[in-house]
Amino acid sequence: MRKNKYYRIEKESRAMFHNQVDYCVGTGRMGLALQQEYQEQLRLVQSKIGFRHIRGHGLFSDDMAIYQEYEEADGTKRAEYNFTYLDLVMDSYRKCGLKPFLELGFMPDKMASGDQTVFYWKGNTTPPASYAAWCDMTAATLRHLMERYGEDEVVTWPVEVWNEPNLPGFWKDADMDEYFRLFEETFRAVKKVDARFRVGGPAVCGVQDALWIRRFLEFCRERKIALDFVTRHHYTTELPEDVGHYGYAALSDAEQGFENLQSSRDIIDSFPEYRGMEIHITEFNTSYIPNCPLHDTNQNAAYIAHQLSRLGDMNESYSYWTFGDIFEERGVPFTPFHGGFGLVANGGIPKPSFWVFKFYKDLTGTCVLKEEDLVVTEGSDGIYRGIAWNTSRKRTGRELEITTSFPATGGQDYVLVTKTVDEETCNPLRMWHDLGEPSSLDQRQKDLILACAKPFVSSRRVEAAGEAVQISLLLKEHGVIYFELQPVKTAGDRGYDYNRVMQYDQD
Repeated sequence: MRKNKYYRIEKESRAMFHNQVDYCVGTGRMGLALQQEYQEQLRLVQSKIGFRHIRGHGLFSDDMAIYQEYEEADGTKRAEYNFTYLDLVMDSYRKCGLKPFLELGFMPDKMASGDQTVFYWKGNTTPPASYAAWCDMTAATLRHLMERYGEDEVVTWPVEVWNEPNLPGFWKDADMDEYFRLFEETFRAVKKVDARFRVGGPAVCGVQDALWIRRFLEFCRERKIALDFVTRHHYTTELPEDVGHYGYAALSDAEQGFENLQSSRDIIDSFPEYRGMEIHITEFNTSYIPNCPLHDTNQNAAYIAHQLSRLGDMNESYSYWTFGDIFEERGVPFTPFHGGFGLVANGGIPKPSFWVFKFYKDLTGTCVLKEEDLVVTEGSDGIYRGIAWNTSRKRTGRELEITTSFPATGGQDYVLVTKTVDEETCNPLRMWHDLGEPSSLDQRQKDLILACAKPFVSSRRVEAAGEAVQISLLLKEHGVIYFELQPVKTAGDRGYDYNRVMQYDQD
């Protein structure tokens, strides 16, 4: 079964496309950055994609050891701050060319008003027993960072207050009023350190998100809080079915997700004082659980390719959750392919979705075409670059052939270079499965999996016909193709005949 589509690009064609693929990427809790494999995965991601910001949980959780207390001789308890691990983590990010997108949370146990925690690593999700102590710690942390990395640098790091307070697991009782208090107290504490800091929230996800955003803006308006940006999250699967260590989730309708994002845009723009305000999606992926096998598949990659073509339409940025699979929300994974959020599987293996981000990073220039399965740019260097995808929510076996006509110079030769990621050409998950799904990879197994975790690269010459040059791309189901089309003139060495070498055109 095959579907055929035809697109035509004219000389002055233009399309709306805001590519912020490299703005930010997510990570597990900050403390994980002290692990060697975490650093190796991050370096791999940065070497190929090069994100600008990184955002993760647990800046103030106990494994970062920032908040400490001691008792004086008279019994008085005093606060002190330990920035040893913070410095190690931030130094490692800076070495990788990353600016933090600071998420302020969770609550240090010694500062917490309760004992509710979330995740395997027990991040405390209750309000502070003392807001003054919380604000002092926040201010002290920012001042330390400014002393170490420079004031003018650190004020460029966005600040987000907490994570998903609309969910009772992440904020005790999903108490809206209590979160608003946390936000106001924190906002004013950060601005007191330096008014140049940009501060936003409420980082909501799913449940009553529209209500939360509207009430949040009403609160900020009433309290005369000069909000800098709004944050929310975006996940696109149905409720998972839990089986053993895994949660199997079906993709939801992409259009429904885009409509939900548009509703946030509409709510914000309904407030005159906030109209046009930046929206940062500080987490997005398909599934919202860290043990969903979908994350490791080519199906995920194709779906994400479609998402990346549209997320910039109404949002300033969108941060994939996460860059790598060193991640322990539900404990330490048993296998390298365990359905983790990451672009990179444990063992330093790029997943298909990794290459989708790389393709979008390379998609530079002016957008000349954007369709439901194709986006094309034209660079100042005269090269057309594009990404095509064939996505489906349920397996159908349908192939997609996309034929596109480009403006051209008659008689000119062009070269078409393609990089293909599909279930036949770039599918490390299948190799791992065929090898018996080993929980621990030996070097031979790892080498085999890495060998099939790369796009298939090919080229062919295309001759212009009149004022156009036409190319056709055949995409298998769940396939993604990146391509470059450019004019070419063969220089050729004296006496060299490629056709003769290849025994073409022989009698």
